[in-house]
Amino acid sequence: MSTTTPLRLHHTAYLSKDLEATRAFYEDLVGLPLVATWSEADELFGAVRVYCHCFFGMPDGSALAFFQFANKSDQDQFDPDLTPSPFRHIALNVTKETQDSIFERLQKANWKPEGTYVLEHGYCRSLYTEDPNGMLLEFTCDAPGADKINADRRKDAHATLKRWLAGDHTSNNTYR
Repeated sequence: MSTTTPLRLHHTAYLSKDLEATRAFYEDLVGLPLVATWSEADELFGAVRVYCHCFFGMPDGSALAFFQFANKSDQDQFDPDLTPSPFRHIALNVTKETQDSIFERLQKANWKPEGTYVLEHGYCRSLYTEDPNGMLLEFTCDAPGADKINADRRKDAHATLKRWLAGDHTSNNTYR
């Protein structure tokens, strides 16, 4: 591995409207432990802002992080429009057993049953749901043979992109 490239994801951060609902979802339903909570006040973007920053740990040391501001005006200023979109989401790699376990916990909690679904991509199987902040969350289980599939896509990644940009939109997903 090259030392001139990032080693792994450290964390990805989002704004939360309700840190307790976020904690309950990620810790109790998804199973990611709350590993750090920082209560802070910093000068950010021209004003002192008071906020809480929670980290939910992943086994590789990376984390999902969520902020919540104490002052409504700060919360409103930094709150992005989180209208759910399948193209703006967090995707977490899981085993089949973990995916099934999360799905079972979501069902038992009656967590957004109308918005929780599975999509078979062929090269992976994805369980989708929405978190308490409106962020789409994907739990992805790689298909058997994923190493070969990934190696094949690595070999033709640039050529496929070039072909697609030139207008040839023929699918290369032969795994469904």
